[in-house]
Amino acid sequence: MELDLLIQMLGAAVIGSVLYTLIGIAPGTDETAVLAPVTLVLVLAGFEPIVILTFFMSAIVAKKLTDSIPVAVAGIPGGVMSAPMVDHAMVLKQHGIPDVSIRKMASGSVLGTIIAIPMSLLLASALIPLQDVIAEYSGQIFFGGAIFLALMTKNRWLALLSIVPFAFLIQGLRQFYWEIGVVPEGKTVFISFFLGITIGPVILKLFELLIPHIRKQMPRHGTKNISLYKTEREKGFPNPFKILDIKEIGTTSLSSFLGVLTFFMSPVGMTIFLGETLTSRIKDPIKRATRAISAMDGLTNASYIAGTLIPLIAIGLPLSPTAIGPANALFKAPPVFTEDHNMHHLLSMSDFVFASVIGSVVAIALTYYVTIKYAQPICAFVFKRVPHEAMLGLFFGLVLMLAFMEAGVVNIFGVMLIGLVAGLLHRKGINYGVQFMVLYAAPWLVSLFF
Repeated sequence: MELDLLIQMLGAAVIGSVLYTLIGIAPGTDETAVLAPVTLVLVLAGFEPIVILTFFMSAIVAKKLTDSIPVAVAGIPGGVMSAPMVDHAMVLKQHGIPDVSIRKMASGSVLGTIIAIPMSLLLASALIPLQDVIAEYSGQIFFGGAIFLALMTKNRWLALLSIVPFAFLIQGLRQFYWEIGVVPEGKTVFISFFLGITIGPVILKLFELLIPHIRKQMPRHGTKNISLYKTEREKGFPNPFKILDIKEIGTTSLSSFLGVLTFFMSPVGMTIFLGETLTSRIKDPIKRATRAISAMDGLTNASYIAGTLIPLIAIGLPLSPTAIGPANALFKAPPVFTEDHNMHHLLSMSDFVFASVIGSVVAIALTYYVTIKYAQPICAFVFKRVPHEAMLGLFFGLVLMLAFMEAGVVNIFGVMLIGLVAGLLHRKGINYGVQFMVLYAAPWLVSLFF
């Protein structure tokens, strides 16, 4: 590997770690909404694929390390994946030990990363011989994935009924663009539709603010007071194998192992299911809470890493909730990446190993150290100085810009329509996984009717 390329990879890893350390601490930042647009911009900007993958791996580890901090100190999830840990973290906070919560969760993340990378590489290598068969039936697999994920949602019947109409909406807009000549016939508008789904809940909320009677019914709050318990700083570089006891290491290792094997399933669903199952028999509330949050954090890291690397290495198609969500730009970002020309085709196994190891090691070295030693002052700074609305506005503006670049002014309205429908579906309990699977399956699914 050339020295210049190695320096770029290290720089990308450092930038990814610093950026997503801050973003991860900010409350309520959805993983897909903050990872997908930035990754997409890097792809379209023409950076080397191995550099982009290094950045993404660093970003994943940093985001998952830090999004548990606001959970521990304020009871507010830093992202969707940290929401299942709120109840357990609040048990520790009520006992006056939020610092223990932070150390356990961060250490669980590190252990999950250490287990997930080699396991993901091995499992991906084992699946490579099946890549042609899987690629041939990708449309059917995406449709089957949409049905499977729909059945796992709370509002499963509505989720199932929404699959075909949502596919017709997506493909209908594409056909409309071809008919009026906005894009050449055969060119598939994809990126902006994907981001429209990602930011759908925000678009829906903004439109509701324009309706007077709905706006008047919305709850209004004054200044919120958030209490931050004073925590003790760790001396030296923290060692996760000393912070976690032997039983917590065992439970976290098992949950991380299962998280890799179930990479194709919903990370949130598996986090809740395995986290509660593996700790349900523990009587002591503090021991149960520490065991649960360390296991859950390990699982989230493992499922995100496996959900990215295994489809990327073995298949080249986004056949996991993580791949069709945050990591989607690594698979499909026209004109740079397509289903027949993406990182799967451009990078060797050694490239995947180097990118994964460098990105993860840099993130652990920087973010884990900062998380354990300076979690509280950083969290206080973000709560006071970084408005959540500013970040949402930044990503919303980025979506509109990419919509215009892909298909002109008319596509801005098309993306708004996709976002409104996606936001409404999301509010009704139909998660991103179902919607993204439909986005991929739409051409094949609609072709069955004509």
